[in-house]
Amino acid sequence: MRQSNIMPGFRPTLGFTIVYLCLIVLIPLSTLIFKSFELSAADFYKIITHDRVLASFRVSFSTAFAAASIASLFGFIIAWSFVRYSFPGKRFFDALIDLPFALPTAVAGIVLATIYQPNGLIGQWLMHSFGIQVAYKPLGIVVALIFISLPFVVRTVEPVLQEFDSSMEEAAASLGATRLQVFVKIIFPNIFPALLTGFALAFARGIGEYGSVIFIAGNLPYVSEIVPLMIVTKLEQYDIPGATAIALTMLVISFIMLLVINLLQLWVRKRSGQL
Repeated sequence: MRQSNIMPGFRPTLGFTIVYLCLIVLIPLSTLIFKSFELSAADFYKIITHDRVLASFRVSFSTAFAAASIASLFGFIIAWSFVRYSFPGKRFFDALIDLPFALPTAVAGIVLATIYQPNGLIGQWLMHSFGIQVAYKPLGIVVALIFISLPFVVRTVEPVLQEFDSSMEEAAASLGATRLQVFVKIIFPNIFPALLTGFALAFARGIGEYGSVIFIAGNLPYVSEIVPLMIVTKLEQYDIPGATAIALTMLVISFIMLLVINLLQLWVRKRSGQL
């Protein structure tokens, strides 16, 4: 009797996965690609190289990168605090981290715009004390993206810290290593792949974010206008080919950047001996 190495249920689960990916991912994306064929190469290039479109790409990707970087730093600190220390209200603050997942993004955008506008609670203080305007500037977009992307970093890094073997730290300390050396040479290399994953998730979420951004951004052309808003504007003008061209370009750029991040993550894991 021939033995099969395939796990029971492999074929139905694989079939379900393929059907799911086709219906939810592949078919919509292929429609986007086929719709762009209605444009000639010259028209496609003209749309995506328009000064206003290029400015929106610059705003979206620069603010998403800045927000993901800041969220990675503070997300790691928060995850470290939750795993390594006990303090009053820990469970409350731990639950509070997931609030952006449950809160509608439009509500978050309205709240952030209200408190960070020039006459808002925090915006007024920043404006009068430091001359910094947050709302209606790219800085406001960064603040909104940090708010919605921080949980991705925390929830990605936290399990890795929980499973980290503290005996390696104790062994290094017994050999005379300082706390900084233990962190740099032992702890950080082990959690860096997870931190990189959290950064990728935060960056991907930030690029396509719309609801929490439009209220605080001000949507000023060439200043604080994001790519998703450009796509919505094209759709409202019934310029379907133009919206398709911008969306497809954003999709390709995002895919390439995430592919590079994943390859970097794979390389880091191989270097750290986790594969």
